[in-house]
Amino acid sequence: MNKRILKLAVPNILSNLSVPLLSSVDTAVVGHLEGIYYLGAIAIGSMIFNFIYWGFGFLRMGTTGITAQAYGSKNKFRIAEIFFRSLLIAVIIGIILIVLRPVILLVSFSLIDVSSDVSRYAVSYFNIRILAAPATLGLYVFHGWYLGIQNARIPLILTVFVNILNIGLNLLFVYHYDMKSDGVALGTVISQYFGLIMASSIFYKGFREYHIFIKIKTLLNSIELRKFVQINSDIFIRTLMLIFAFSFFIVKSGEMGDHILAANTILLQFWTILSYGIDGFAFSAESLVGMFLGSRDKKNYFKAIRFSFYWASGLGFILMIIYFVFSEMLIAVFTSNEFIQGICSIYIGYTIGAPVLNSVCYIWDGIYLGAAVTRPLKTSMVVSALFIFLPIFYFLEPYLGNHALWWALLIFMAARGIILTFYSKRHVFSLI
Repeated sequence: MNKRILKLAVPNILSNLSVPLLSSVDTAVVGHLEGIYYLGAIAIGSMIFNFIYWGFGFLRMGTTGITAQAYGSKNKFRIAEIFFRSLLIAVIIGIILIVLRPVILLVSFSLIDVSSDVSRYAVSYFNIRILAAPATLGLYVFHGWYLGIQNARIPLILTVFVNILNIGLNLLFVYHYDMKSDGVALGTVISQYFGLIMASSIFYKGFREYHIFIKIKTLLNSIELRKFVQINSDIFIRTLMLIFAFSFFIVKSGEMGDHILAANTILLQFWTILSYGIDGFAFSAESLVGMFLGSRDKKNYFKAIRFSFYWASGLGFILMIIYFVFSEMLIAVFTSNEFIQGICSIYIGYTIGAPVLNSVCYIWDGIYLGAAVTRPLKTSMVVSALFIFLPIFYFLEPYLGNHALWWALLIFMAARGIILTFYSKRHVFSLI
C-alpha cells in the first residue's frame, strides 16, 4: 500500500508544489517592484480568481472520485462518458465566465475596500487573466480524469510544463517589457492554453481505448446530469465556503492597511505550499479510495485511508520544522522590504503551527471525494466558516487586531477536521 500511495502521491506533491511555486514567483516578482500596490493587486486579483476557479474546482475533484470508481469496476464506456461530459461542461462554464466579466468585476469590487492604486491594477490584472477561463477549467477536468485512472505522472508533466512556461513568460513580460502586474496575467493566459493543447495531445495519442463516440444527447442525459449536479453542487458550496474564509482574510487584511495586506499575503504563500504539499496525499487517497470502492476491495479500502493519514501527518511535521528553522530566510525570498519582513516575523508563529493541524482535514477531503460522498464536506465547511471562523474573528478583533484573523483561520481548519472525523463512521467506513 505504501508503494501505491507514494506512486500517486509523489507526482501529485511535485505537481501541486509547482502551483504555489508559480504563485510565489508572482509574489516575489512584483514584491521587488517599487510600488507595494502591485503586490496588493496580485493578492486581490488572485482572490477574485480563487472565488471563480476554486468554486469550479468540482470539475477536478468531482471527476477524480467517480472516474476512479468506474476504473475500479473496469467500465471503459463509463470512464469515457465521465471525461467528455466534464470537459464539455468546463468549456461552457469558461465561455460564460468571459461573457460575465463586467458583472463579476462590478460585484467583486463593490465588496472590496482597498486603495485606489491597488484597485486600478487589480482590475487590469483581472481583465486579462479571465480570458484563460476555458483553458483553466478544461485542465481541471484533464487532471481529475487522469488521477481517476490512477495516472499521476501526466498531471505532473502538464502542471510543470504550464508553470515553467508561466514563470518564464511572467519574467519576460515584467522585466523585459515592463508590464508590471499585467505581465503576470498575460503570462498566465498564454501558458494555460498551451497546457490545454498539450493535455489534449496526450489524450489523443496515448488513450485511444477511451476514444469512444458519445452523442451530446447522452452527455446531457437528465439523469446523469442530475447526479453530476448533486455531487458537484456539494463540492461547489464546500469550496465556496473555503474561498470565502480565505478571501475574507485577505479583505480584512486590506482594511488594516497595505503593509498588513502585503505581510499576510506573503505568509499565506506558506499555507498554500503546505496545502498543495499535503494535498498530494489527499489526491492519492481520492484515487485509491475510489478505485477500491469501485472494485469492492474492503481490505485495501481501509488500508488506503489509514496509510494516507500516516503519510500526510509525517509531511506536515517536516514542513513545520522547516518553517520554524528557516522562517526568516523564507520571508526574505518574497520581499526585500525590511518593514514588511518585520511584520511577517510577528505573525509567523501561526504558519509554523499550521502543517500538522491542517493535514487532518486535507486528507479527509480526499477520502470523502474518492468515495463520492460530498454532503458532509459541504456541511463541515459551512459550519466551520459561518459559525466558527466569523464569530471568532469578530469577537477577538477588537482586542487582537491582525492576530484575530490568524487565530480564526487556525481554529477554522481544526474544526473542519473534527467535524469530518465525526461524520466518518457513518459516511465513510460503512460504505463497503
